[in-house]
Amino acid sequence: MDIRRVPFDHPDAVKLNDEVQAEYHERYGDGGDATLLEPADFQPPRGVYLIVYDALGRPVATGGWRSQDHNGEGNEDGDAELKRMFVIREMRGLGLARRVLSALEDDARAAGRRRMVLETGTQQPEAIGLYTSSGYEPCAKFGYYRCHEASRCYAKPLGHDAS
Repeated sequence: MDIRRVPFDHPDAVKLNDEVQAEYHERYGDGGDATLLEPADFQPPRGVYLIVYDALGRPVATGGWRSQDHNGEGNEDGDAELKRMFVIREMRGLGLARRVLSALEDDARAAGRRRMVLETGTQQPEAIGLYTSSGYEPCAKFGYYRCHEASRCYAKPLGHDAS
């Protein structure tokens, strides 16, 4: 597997984003994640976007982080917000999400971010399992979906001793 940094608006990123939005629609019955995301949000050093390619060069997994600081949506100074973690169905269960998550944490830590935060939902138990088994703990709700009952927010400190 080959993990590459790409722009958020790279054609492969757009393709995988369309797939994750379709999955959100299946799970939640709505139009997908309405959180406003801009390509500039994921430009180093304020963020990064990663795609995993398989041995045939196909994009099979993705994830990114963007800097967040204190705002009216519940973020704190030094936050790195995890976005668009996704693995295509036929590649699930191979540890790709865990590898992407680790790479994103390392990158955010190197950029000086203090904690990684994420929002997911009750219809994504696999995601909740990944995050809690990776040291994430429930935190105060933040972001676009902070007032939604199905929303779940998690955080993990990114100190030098974080793993």
